[in-house]
Amino acid sequence: MKLRSLVLGLVAAVVLAVPASANTLDNVRKNGFVRCGVSEGQPGFSNPDAKGNWTGLDVDYCRAVAAAIFNDPSKVRFVPVSFAERFTALQAGQFDILSHNTTWTMDRDVAQGLEFIGVDFYDGQGFLVRKSLGIKSALQLKGATLCTQTGTTSELNAADYSRAHNLGYKVIVYQKASEYIAAYDAGRCDGATTDRSGLAGDRLKLKKPDDHMLLPETISKEPLGPAVRHGDQQWGDLCRWTLFAMINAEELGVNSKNVDQMMNSASPEVRRLLGKEGGFGAELGLTADWAYRIVKRVGNYGEVYERAVGQGTPLKLPRGLNNLWNKGGIMYAPPIR
Repeated sequence: MKLRSLVLGLVAAVVLAVPASANTLDNVRKNGFVRCGVSEGQPGFSNPDAKGNWTGLDVDYCRAVAAAIFNDPSKVRFVPVSFAERFTALQAGQFDILSHNTTWTMDRDVAQGLEFIGVDFYDGQGFLVRKSLGIKSALQLKGATLCTQTGTTSELNAADYSRAHNLGYKVIVYQKASEYIAAYDAGRCDGATTDRSGLAGDRLKLKKPDDHMLLPETISKEPLGPAVRHGDQQWGDLCRWTLFAMINAEELGVNSKNVDQMMNSASPEVRRLLGKEGGFGAELGLTADWAYRIVKRVGNYGEVYERAVGQGTPLKLPRGLNNLWNKGGIMYAPPIR
């Protein structure tokens, strides 16, 4: 494991010394599809269904980018990658976008050659335990052994929380999500810790999901979002405004079912969003109807959220912070103008 980490670090250092390609959009068009780096299986975010079709919030974001470019959300190739290798794989050009329920941190944004293009899910780290333990708080896990994944913020957050409260946690890290949750299910640790949305999905993989519960504590801020390589401003802008268009569409009441009717709206904001005024698509290297394509083919942010992790899904995650800013949440996008 140590040798593998050393090699990955050396690869990252070499790649960071090389400027990012400044023609990602041209390459994407030449390839005929967007290459999207996703998790190896995270329910609600990026997970293959029984037929091998990728589903989830992170998946639909990449489909939205494809819709903006090609008017076809199917023109995506999903590349599963581990938490430990996701950054070096992006830097090495193995895919065009990393959409991998990844936390935006200063080190990742500044020192690892990444450019985060926004937040598509506000999360926080929590704890999963067996109900049979009879505890109600993470503060009762004094001296506990916790399972988590390597290459994530979870290990450091758990260490910080343990030190701050003198809990003496022992953290065991695993390379893959499937390994850490299997280890927890097998009783090799007292609890599992990662983002609360991840724990909600991982709980469903356990032999007896109803025997386990999430504790109430949220011990960190985990703003999750897609990332691209530094050095290609046009590609970063295109990916950024794809997300913003989805959020603005929900705020303006534009969805996949009414978007054709909304093309006739008298609202200046709606007309700019849908390309009837302003010519903003040209600034991104896209057609005027780029945001119309996104909403028509994939949906607005609220539609994607409900389809991926909302109340009609096994995860049943409430909108909470991920609701719009004018509906009690903090989800907010700059205006198209």
